[in-house]
Amino acid sequence: MIKILVSDPLSEEGLRILKSAENFQVDVKTELKPDALKEIIRDYDALVVRSATKVTKDIINAADKLKVIGRAGVGLDNVDLEAATQKGIIVMNTPQGNTISTAEHTMSMILALSRNIPQANASVKKGEWKRSKFMGVELYNKILGICGLGRIGSEVAKRAKSFGMKILAYDPYLSLGAAQEIGVELVELEELFKRSDYITVHTPLIIETKYMISDEQFAIMKKDVRIINCARGGIINEASLINAIKQGRIAGAALDVFENEPLLQESELLKLDNVILTPHLGASTEEAQVNVAIEVAQIVVDALLNKGIRNAANYPCVEPEAYKVIEPYVNLAERLGLFSCQLVEGRTEELNITYSGDISQHELTPLTMALIKGLLTPILGETVNFINAVALAKGRGIKINEVKSSKEEEFVNLIQLEIKTDKETKRISGTLSSNKQPRIAKIDEYYVEIIPVGELIFVQNWDRPGIIGNLGTLLGRHNINIAAMTFGRQSAGGKAISVLSVDAPVSAEILDKIRKTDNILSVKEMRL
Repeated sequence: MIKILVSDPLSEEGLRILKSAENFQVDVKTELKPDALKEIIRDYDALVVRSATKVTKDIINAADKLKVIGRAGVGLDNVDLEAATQKGIIVMNTPQGNTISTAEHTMSMILALSRNIPQANASVKKGEWKRSKFMGVELYNKILGICGLGRIGSEVAKRAKSFGMKILAYDPYLSLGAAQEIGVELVELEELFKRSDYITVHTPLIIETKYMISDEQFAIMKKDVRIINCARGGIINEASLINAIKQGRIAGAALDVFENEPLLQESELLKLDNVILTPHLGASTEEAQVNVAIEVAQIVVDALLNKGIRNAANYPCVEPEAYKVIEPYVNLAERLGLFSCQLVEGRTEELNITYSGDISQHELTPLTMALIKGLLTPILGETVNFINAVALAKGRGIKINEVKSSKEEEFVNLIQLEIKTDKETKRISGTLSSNKQPRIAKIDEYYVEIIPVGELIFVQNWDRPGIIGNLGTLLGRHNINIAAMTFGRQSAGGKAISVLSVDAPVSAEILDKIRKTDNILSVKEMRL
């Protein structure tokens, strides 16, 4: 008997799929306290949740039989993905189920913000009739800036175009050709902020997008711009937004998500007349609830019955025995992609992946999936996984070429990535150490030995005496400890690279000081 625990409300359509499978026992127990869930989870083979249940490391460690966690929704911030991976538990989500509902909610917010609908409704219900107070603006011929042109952003673009809006988009992983097919103008983020009449965000909340819109961005926007966020709280700095509205630097905002949810009653946002607020309703349609319930139920059933793994956030589709052999290389490939994404400049157009050595004798699809997942993760966050990574990359117009090489290389097993952008071409090679840990072995013509984990400072410099001493002194002065460092050069006195692994994040101020140090050509922080 396979036992499934459903710990958050799930529509009847989803429950019916779970219950219809032969030899499945489905228990629905909602609103469980953490201790109660921890006590009973050891008896279950699968756990189905929405956002309310917090699947912590403690709960996962108590799960002796658990094979699958299914999340009915996009986000996985309520599941400890690392702990689940360490225990070999597959974690799956439903990234497509709420696409239309969120896109439609975004358009609703744009329209409500443009025509002051909530404010006018409240006024009429108070017995007032103040037409001039609620003068609105048309969408026709206005410029909508979309930050993130994935599934939801693309659907918003389609709907906005039907209103006669002109679309600007920022998405580092969308090629110019793909943008033209959608009918949007691809621009850099600063240009989008400067030109847009409306700005809507559709990115995950990751390090790179935290406070993506803050004081500096509000300062360059049009004074009549309107801001919409139906993605994740924290992408927009709420304190900066409040100040911008109070100072008359922007016309208004419509928010469905917040840095802290539920929204605190003392929040200044509640006091601003030109701010529209909804309680995280992006996926709150009857259709979306049914869609995600059906999708999560089906993928959980298929995984438990060995019919295939879909939408897995932490596991490629490989037989368990084969996966044991290639697992270290999957880790290497993902780290190589994550490192390369943060190294290159420009918009990615083509990936040439070469596998050489013993590893080329194995099934390479999981490695390519892992590499591209790593490459897309800094931009797409939790919306990209092993299963959808290749499709997402191709959907953004990125060409992917995979080659098995019999040529003898300098390393026994090597994964080589040539990444072409609209600005440069770089070649990054990775291998495994003697204890099967990932290492970056070569960057272009520079030989290095980089451990692609944690906080890194990547420096391009002239090969001159004192460089390392200067870097160490500067970081030490700011209480930043260097855990490891590696160097590579082509010739004495020529260009070189220095990579430092540090124990703490490095501020923009410190990076700027490094940049201004003698013989430093460029510097960037990398987080892996």
